[in-house]
Amino acid sequence: MSQEHRTKSGFETRAIHAGWEPDPSTGAVIPPIFATSTYKQDGVGGLRGGYEYSRSANPTRTALEATVAALEEGERGFAFASGLAAEDTIVRGLLEPGDHVVLPNDAYGGTHRLFDKVETRWGVGQTPAALGDLDAVRAALTDRTRMIWVETPTNPLLGIADIAALADLAHGVGALLVVDNTFASPYLQRPLTLGADVVVHSTTKYVGGHSDVVGGAVVVRDLELAEKVAYHQNAMGAVAGAFESWLTLRGLKTLGVRMEKHCDNAERVVAFLEADERVEHVYYPGLASHPGHEVAARQMDRFGGMVSFRVKGGEERALAVCGAAEVFTLAESLGGIESLIEHPGRMTHASVAGTDLEVPADLVRLSVGIETVDDLLADLDRALG
Repeated sequence: MSQEHRTKSGFETRAIHAGWEPDPSTGAVIPPIFATSTYKQDGVGGLRGGYEYSRSANPTRTALEATVAALEEGERGFAFASGLAAEDTIVRGLLEPGDHVVLPNDAYGGTHRLFDKVETRWGVGQTPAALGDLDAVRAALTDRTRMIWVETPTNPLLGIADIAALADLAHGVGALLVVDNTFASPYLQRPLTLGADVVVHSTTKYVGGHSDVVGGAVVVRDLELAEKVAYHQNAMGAVAGAFESWLTLRGLKTLGVRMEKHCDNAERVVAFLEADERVEHVYYPGLASHPGHEVAARQMDRFGGMVSFRVKGGEERALAVCGAAEVFTLAESLGGIESLIEHPGRMTHASVAGTDLEVPADLVRLSVGIETVDDLLADLDRALG
């Protein structure tokens, strides 16, 4: 696939064809799993295709990285062993001890833990702020702020932040804007085109899409940042393995069709929950009543497959609903073909209990899968009953 086609083709075409040409020796249309740690050199320093050791580069990983970059419309992509490994590499590759980061005040619990318990020991400070409120973000800035970290939609309260406005704010103070695009996926939202400098993913979620692989990815907008991330990816070594890269790349090829079904089903689930008197409140950016709806409609193509809601009856009732579901599987993570249900306060966000990022005790989070939607609605009706 030529460079011109990579940049001008539609999303689904790029997902299938970018990053890999059919193998010249066999004609294989899908990248093989290069299960090798090292590569024969044609004389000292005579590398074939630039490959010498699979921590530094592996052809299967290269194909994944090129595809992710093409879908996010970035300059270069990088694949990691997990989303948190990707995040740690961003921080230590692009910041220095003494720098400061503004985080979402409802950030993913693992991200908050990374900054609060790990990066602070390395000398990077952080302040949580409501990123949907630009005045609150301005108030959180210091003369050492070098990065604004964004999740939009956020996990698990599905808050929305204006990427373009935050990019202007960050760049005005000499900071980078990093956007965690895990919930939206590049199919629904492309932050680099809105002014962000770096995009990060847990590819475990929608990108992989089948709950069978753990991974992370970073895509950057310019080559200067790319060189820094590349150096630290190799130096720190938390790279995606060949098999994990192959699974993630396989998932990417169907991302477009999967996301359409996730969104279709989520909209039906939201309509059901909104009309149900057993539900206290529904969080979904596709609702006109959502405070971030207008921004989400402007920067997202659709509103995603994640839904959160508060149950009447408090925490015990929320726990009972999670335990009673059958088609919705009680499990952590999200973004797979199967529907999942969880209690964030006791599960994914237990690490932020007692902090400003603590989530409501009666909150239930759904990752709406691609099953027959009537089965999902019937399951929720039973669980709520």
